[in-house]
Parts: sequence; structure tokens; C-alpha cells
Amino acid sequence: MSVKASTTRTVTVATVQFEPIVGDRIHNLAAIERLVRTAKAKGAEILVLPELADSGYSFLDGDEVAALAGPVPGGASAEVLCRLAGELGLYIVSGIAEQDGDRFYNSALLCGPKGYIGKYRKLHLWNNENRFFKKGDLGLPVFDLPFGRIGIVICYDGWFPETFRELALAGAELVCVPTNWVPMAGAESAPEPMANILHKAAAHTNGLYIACADRIGIERDQPFIGRSLIVGPQGWPESGPASTDREEILLAQIDLSSVAETRTLNSFNHLLGDRRADVYG
Repeated sequence: MSVKASTTRTVTVATVQFEPIVGDRIHNLAAIERLVRTAKAKGAEILVLPELADSGYSFLDGDEVAALAGPVPGGASAEVLCRLAGELGLYIVSGIAEQDGDRFYNSALLCGPKGYIGKYRKLHLWNNENRFFKKGDLGLPVFDLPFGRIGIVICYDGWFPETFRELALAGAELVCVPTNWVPMAGAESAPEPMANILHKAAAHTNGLYIACADRIGIERDQPFIGRSLIVGPQGWPESGPASTDREEILLAQIDLSSVAETRTLNSFNHLLGDRRADVYG
């Protein structure tokens, strides 16, 4: 797809913040369907759900993961998400527990009005995820959608600046982030979570829109912080941050054609063009 910066390309992005229940895929998919329908009624055209939205997060063992995961595409969760996207005529990015043969991945599914489009497998695994999942092996794909180019990262991937830089260099304009942010050490009295700071910085330094959908609740003694947000390419929130503990849908109408202009800072400086690849690759 050829994207012209001079053509306005607006799209309404939504992030869905809710509380999945670990082990209860039927409940989670019902909650997802309810919230996706609500977001669509509010005008959402592309919607982001949390990390592992279909399965929950705090697994007891590998057997529990195996019972909850499924193929992408073709598994029970993937089929529900793709059916919803097709019926409602919107694009969905959702965290999903993926099974591929005898391997399991913390993945994200992208589907749209015509069904399954693609997937991303989390590159950087956090804590006990290393017990259950393999590290992602699909790289950092960029997907061409009618309104622009979309990348995906998941949760802890956001702590690595290289992820957003690679996506920006590959032409991404919007990065969707299914996430399950947990409290970070030293942040108890901070005015905002480090996750929000990191993603605002990534948006600013790469000239990207970034849409983060977090979960809420406490699951098997693991708390999650909420605070979902949608950030513009100059690093300032377009919507949110959301609350720490409430189910919420954030919406923002964004213009992806503005990304190219935002990256040009003045007549001498360009966010990506000024990189000293001769020094640091």
C-alpha cells in the first residue's frame, strides 16, 4: 500500500481496559464481546485489548496454559475475535495465548472486517512467562491497513527502545500494545507509572502513535495497575491515562498522515534521518 503524507488518514482508536479471569476463557470472551460491541457503538475503528485477554495471566503450571491456549488462527479465541471483527466491520488487536504444536507463545492477534490478518509473538518475556512460553520468533512485523501501517508490541517489550525504533524504521505509524502492567519497584509514590512515561517517550522519540490497553484487578496475588492510554507522536496523551481499577474504554480520533510531518522537527532535523547509523547501527 502506498501511503501519502499529504492525504489525511483519520481513524478512531480504542483501548479496552478490563479484568480477565485466569482459567475462565468463556467468561473472558463474553466480556471481550460485550466491550468490543460497546466500543464499536462509540465509534471505534481499530480496538486494542489487553495482553492474554482470553486466558488471564497468572498461570499455575504448563498444563493450565495448554488447556487455555489455541492455534492462531483457527483456535476458539481467535475464531471469536475474527467473527466479531467481521460482523462489526472493525480491526481488533488482542493479546491471546497461542499454541503452535507443542510450543506456546504470548501472542497478539490482528483481525479485521475480512477476517484474520496476522499475529505477533512477544519478544521479551517477563518473569514466570519464561516458564510457560517460548520467546517470539516472528520479529516485528508491520501490517498495512487501509488507514496506515500498524505495528504490535506486548507489555515488557516496551522497556526496550529498540522495539519502537525498529517499527518506526519499518514504516509503522501506530503501535498497538496489549499489556498487563504490574507495579514497578520504587513507583509507590510516583505521580504516574513508569509504563506511561516509557511509552510517552517512545512515541516522542520515534514520532509514533501508541495505543496501550492494560488490564486491572488482582489475580492470584498479582496486582495490575490499569492506566491504559493512547499517545500521540509528539509524546502527549490523546486519551487517558485510564484509572487504576475500573473497566474503561478510551477513544481517540487520530490522523496517521501527521506522523511524517511530526518526525520533521525543523529544516535541519528529522527524528529518524538524524540517526548516526555509522556509530551505533
